[in-house]
Amino acid sequence: MSLPDTTSAEAFDHYVSGKCLLNGRGAAWRDMQAHVAEFPHTVDTHHVPSVNESFLVWTLTGEAEFQEREKGGPWITHRVSKGAFFLTSGGDPYDCRWHTTSREPLRSLMVFISLPVLQRAFEEVFASRAGEARLADISAAHDPVLDALLEQVHAELQRKQASPLMVQSLAQMLAVHLARNYGVTSNSKGRRFSSAGLPGYKVRQLTEWMADHLDEELHLDDLDDLAARAGLSKFHFHRLFKSATGVAPSRYHLDLRMNAARRLLRETKQSVISIGMEVGYSNPSHFAQLFRRETGLSPSDYRRQP
Repeated sequence: MSLPDTTSAEAFDHYVSGKCLLNGRGAAWRDMQAHVAEFPHTVDTHHVPSVNESFLVWTLTGEAEFQEREKGGPWITHRVSKGAFFLTSGGDPYDCRWHTTSREPLRSLMVFISLPVLQRAFEEVFASRAGEARLADISAAHDPVLDALLEQVHAELQRKQASPLMVQSLAQMLAVHLARNYGVTSNSKGRRFSSAGLPGYKVRQLTEWMADHLDEELHLDDLDDLAARAGLSKFHFHRLFKSATGVAPSRYHLDLRMNAARRLLRETKQSVISIGMEVGYSNPSHFAQLFRRETGLSPSDYRRQP
């Protein structure tokens, strides 16, 4: 089958490299498209067309080594197991491939929430900035609240006759949860639901690199390197990273350091100086000053909090 670069949410299941087991059809599914597919054990390069709607892919059963890439770009690898979800905010088509690593069949639930429902959630969550809002791209993440909601979607798909009220309610709850937890805003005019940021796998690759280099200063040369990893100029990298995560790269790196410091202060008996060095601050005074600025407490006072 020849695969297009773009399609609609209603036709998306025609281009899935697998067997469709369940499909939400009829008036009950007006606010949400949903279907369950079972995939082959091994697929070598499947082209995924883009759609206007954001969509979720949630792993029901099976495990796999899954790879994705922008067309012609490097492959990024994820370990996929039950409950892992991918959130794609539309935009450009991409390629993927995988092979299963368990005997269980690889089955996924795919969900598209209608644009009007998602827009209402953005208006509630972002108020006057709703027109700038969109969902970030997320790859192979886990979210227990999302698990519970999608279990209900799956159960409704299995009913002989779905309840319109239940499906409508689930669509609204999913939209609000996604907007609250994965919604981002940008200053880009005229981009309401298109993918204005970095693809999810690139965001994951870059943020994991930052986490692995937590104890190192983030210099201008490092930003150049991160931009090169993303295949972008430094200017566009900075703009798109902030669009995808809500903060600039330097701010994201600082937040990682402060979060790690808070955890170490609570969970270990390491000295404040040792913790400061572990998260990248060789000057204890500088670490204490930054920590107080970010938390309102000195490291020692934070540790003593009940």
